[in-house]
Amino acid sequence: MFLDFYGLREQPFGVTPDPRFLYLSPAHREALASLYYGVEAERGFLALIAKPGLGKTTLLFHLLEKLRRNARTVFLFQTQCNSREFMRFLLAELGVEGPDQDFVHLHEQFNKMLLAESRAGRRFIVVIDEAQNLDASVLETVRLLSDFETPQAKLLQIILSGQPELADKLASPHLAQLRQRVSLLNRLVPLSVEESGRYILHRLRVAGYLGGPLFDAQALEAIAQFSAGIPRNINNCCFNALSLGFALGRKVVDLSVVEEVIHDLDISEHVSDNAVSANPAAERDVRSSDSKVVASSMAKITGAAKIGSEAVAMTAIPEGNHERTGALTPAEAIAYMQ
Repeated sequence: MFLDFYGLREQPFGVTPDPRFLYLSPAHREALASLYYGVEAERGFLALIAKPGLGKTTLLFHLLEKLRRNARTVFLFQTQCNSREFMRFLLAELGVEGPDQDFVHLHEQFNKMLLAESRAGRRFIVVIDEAQNLDASVLETVRLLSDFETPQAKLLQIILSGQPELADKLASPHLAQLRQRVSLLNRLVPLSVEESGRYILHRLRVAGYLGGPLFDAQALEAIAQFSAGIPRNINNCCFNALSLGFALGRKVVDLSVVEEVIHDLDISEHVSDNAVSANPAAERDVRSSDSKVVASSMAKITGAAKIGSEAVAMTAIPEGNHERTGALTPAEAIAYMQ
């Protein structure tokens, strides 16, 4: 493990959404402030939409930590379910487990809990993560939950968090009533090159690093470009770079280390032939590459024959309408290896 080698107290680039490591870029800061204001102002429905890996869950955990002292909070992530299952998941998160009940009884039970929390002077906040997976019927159930209210205030604050497909669903005419109830809509965007560097430094500091730059400038830029500013990608790249740097005994991770990691993480290097064939553009690239390899191989064979024809037994390609298949003949392959 590289923690002691680099003077780290804990893993800086973990895979869990630990709110202590939240980096507040301008977009993250604005989204956090907007969500906090929406809850405080009892706006009812709020939404957070971003592409995968941008830190939605980490930001939401950070928000709930701030609100937990004076609010009852629920965090749901089981979103591939029907309406009845959704209500059971919701009640289970609240510590209510019991025999199977129909939807009406589950609804009534939840309503009683809302009223009890309201009488105790506490807010009730439900966060639904990966909400893009919810069926339209379940989203309609979620909308009906927002009808729990008194003449003075909403009894329930709901935050929908999801990928851009959530916006597609909310824009559907069938969910117009739900869309109208979403009073604040927030989004996250990828980090810039400069923010990516500050993000890496922030996580290192939280993990206890106190030394000088651990990644040189070229390494940081390469990570930012490869990751496209997506925090999850940055974490994966940095974890592997530190692991490789530790194996090589490098106290500072330089460009050569990062380039090797990027090559290993580049998924296009590992796709199957079937995946390439399914993509005509990719197939053309592969064919072009194959042609260059064959041409290079033939040039080397020809050069070898000229240098020492007595040492290389070349087999001539038959004249006529012979077409190359793109592969060397056995004789050509032997000649190339010699």
